[in-house]
Amino acid sequence: MIDKLKQLYRTFAVAREVAALGNIPRVWDLDRLLAPHDSVSRQLTDSSSLDLGCGTEPRNPFRAQRVFGVDIRANAENNVRYADLATEPIPFPDQFFEYVTAGDFIEHIPRVIYAPARRFPFVQLMNEIWRVLKPEGVFLSRTPIYPFSEAFRDPTHVNIISHQTFPLYFDDQRRLATIYGFVGSFKIIGQAVRPPYLISLLQRA
Repeated sequence: MIDKLKQLYRTFAVAREVAALGNIPRVWDLDRLLAPHDSVSRQLTDSSSLDLGCGTEPRNPFRAQRVFGVDIRANAENNVRYADLATEPIPFPDQFFEYVTAGDFIEHIPRVIYAPARRFPFVQLMNEIWRVLKPEGVFLSRTPIYPFSEAFRDPTHVNIISHQTFPLYFDDQRRLATIYGFVGSFKIIGQAVRPPYLISLLQRA
């Protein structure tokens, strides 16, 4: 009987999450979604963008004039610096970028590690993103979202994101992640679902 109740609860919880996603707009044309915030629309000059976990070639969805990347494989030719962002800071100065992007990346950053003391790498990464963004700079996250199976099937996905993660923990209103050491503040510009991904746009407040 207890096992059946647990199964019913899990089924209800997933159904509730799926229903909540129905309130988030669907988007298929990512360029159109980002266009109002890109460097051309904002009439920025000499803008710079940082792509986290970029591989050998940084992406530039906001059409910045200068593009940099951070990865566990450096590539000087493409402005990609080395850093393991689960344990190290972003290797750039404060307020250096108009944009920071992370596609298929933050789900690989642990939430808690002991090395040897307890740390919260995801929260610290959000601090780092806030630190390197200029005031009103924009952070773009694209990550598989719960409850789509893509969020879980990769064995290196250790940080499952829901549609409530950013608005509840890293926004400029509730900032619940402050209890874990979050010092920044982001305005949630918007969120959209492009199955199986959650697209989140945050602006440094």
